Amino acid sequence: MERKIIIYDTLSRKKREFVPIVPGMVGLYVCGPTVYGDPHLGHARPAVTFDVLVRLFRFLGYKVRYVRNITDVGHLEHDADAGEDKIEKKARLEQLEPMEVAQYYENRFHEAMRMLNTLPPSIEPHASGHIIEQIALARKILDNGFAYVSNGSVYFDVRKYNEKYHYGILSGRNLDDMINNSRTLAGQEDKHSPVDFALWKKASAEHIMRWPSPWSDGFPGWHAECSAMSEKYLGKEFDIHGGGMDLVFPHHECELAQNTASRNTGGVHYWMHNNMITINGQKMGKSLGNFITLDELFHGTNKVLSQAYSPMTIRFFILEAHYRSTLDFGNDALQAAEKGMKKISVAAGDAESLSAEGGPGADETEKSLEAVKTGVMDALCDDLNTPVALAGMFDAVKIINNVKEGRAFLNSKSAEILSFLFHDVLSDILGIVPEGNAGGSENGSKRLEGLVSMVLRERKEAKDKKDWAKSDSIRDDLNSLGINIKDTKDGTEWNLK
Repeated sequence: MERKIIIYDTLSRKKREFVPIVPGMVGLYVCGPTVYGDPHLGHARPAVTFDVLVRLFRFLGYKVRYVRNITDVGHLEHDADAGEDKIEKKARLEQLEPMEVAQYYENRFHEAMRMLNTLPPSIEPHASGHIIEQIALARKILDNGFAYVSNGSVYFDVRKYNEKYHYGILSGRNLDDMINNSRTLAGQEDKHSPVDFALWKKASAEHIMRWPSPWSDGFPGWHAECSAMSEKYLGKEFDIHGGGMDLVFPHHECELAQNTASRNTGGVHYWMHNNMITINGQKMGKSLGNFITLDELFHGTNKVLSQAYSPMTIRFFILEAHYRSTLDFGNDALQAAEKGMKKISVAAGDAESLSAEGGPGADETEKSLEAVKTGVMDALCDDLNTPVALAGMFDAVKIINNVKEGRAFLNSKSAEILSFLFHDVLSDILGIVPEGNAGGSENGSKRLEGLVSMVLRERKEAKDKKDWAKSDSIRDDLNSLGINIKDTKDGTEWNLK
């Protein structure tokens, strides 16, 4: 923790040195998926971005409580005030229970995250499991005079809030402009103003997902869950709130207002947002025909793809761009990332086998590698500048190639630095697992998945036979190899340390 970490804060619109509320600890809340469809590229970027942030903090010695929510109540993408609930719609079309739909896609999301080598959160709360807390949030805001009840629903009074505070401070918007530009939508007549948003919605007769409340049988507004769950697990004030830039408005703006109205503090010390993903320069969307799920990407089954791309190639590609810059997916760029991933995989293998017996210029090589190490860590601590960090890693690759070809030599200190770069930085912080062998011809991640699956099947057989000693022994052996396993009600999940 001797290193300073710099974070760009969306609220203050500037880089700030990270100072934790509790020394040595980090409270991080990241908006997770709404589980009504297969995980897609839009899920991958924040997952990888904040995974690296968590890894970096932990590497530097911080204890991190990483909370990522699951929205399984079922809302619209932008507002829960009008239109059909997406989870319920899918349940009706497929003749399933809504929670059956939610659980299916949550499992799909977790599998995709495992393949991308993202660490599981410390706590993964579900919106449906925190209805009591969301009702309590609405009560507090009502009691404080910043909400009203209308026809069984509870709405946040944005005008009244703006008289005391500033609604729009996070997104940089002006309330009068928002009111003038608001569309009149069907079913919004209960609101005092078109910019007011739901804290609790009265359920229509055909609405399946509903809970009792003091005002009606209904369901919480979309924005309520994050305010309620972040306070429950991280306290009234916590360090970092993360998510995609598309959530700045309205979701995080409303969340900030809810926090302030219910507890007289915005609660979040640093707001972090990753930028958007485009595909060949276009915004990703089903209507544009360029919507790509992660499963399609990993298997090359989408028509816009010329081939399949491994999860590690996707992770590598995401980290080649700074998290606050737009990331454009295209086959040429992905193929270039695939080549880069192979080069760094080969170098990682070579770094373990090169001789460190010294030779002409070995001390200069050590100085060069020490400069790379410093530059890489400086970049990561400077607002998570992963592209500069990766550029430094490729400087190390050049040095490795020079050593292989006899143009440079390593001493023992240089070997230690290479181990730091390709184990501590590449694997532990960036979460990139080198693929294949030294020649890069085999897909290492696919082979690893197959091997672990075989071992887990053997462990399941042992558990079915109540051979607990063998089951525990397999678990411990995997753990010693750097493979964490976790038994859940849906089966066994695993990830690399």
